Amino acid sequence: VVLSRQYGSEGRFTFTSHTPGEHQICLHSNSTRMALFAGGKLRVHLDIQVGEHTNNYPEIAAKDKLTELQLRARQLLDQVEQIQKEQNYQRVRRGLR
Repeated sequence: VVLSRQYGSEGRFTFTSHTPGEHQICLHSNSTRMALFAGGKLRVHLDIQVGEHTNNYPEIAAKDKLTELQLRARQLLDQVEQIQKEQNYQRVRRGLR
């Protein structure tokens, strides 16, 4: 288990996995109200972002008071790190076959 949390009707979370490979997301509802109003159905919207796309760079620039050049350097470093992670993941996948 990488992350386990309880949320209300809406929630947002991020996590960084330290191991390559596939991850599973498990969701459940313990609300009896949901079953009554939705006819026994629950609608879930997942917006999953992976890699450097998860970073809010305008927010990072404002928080860390970065110049445009410093922000671009940060973006490029994040992109290089993501490429390295993807290459490591592919190496692990090939090793499992």
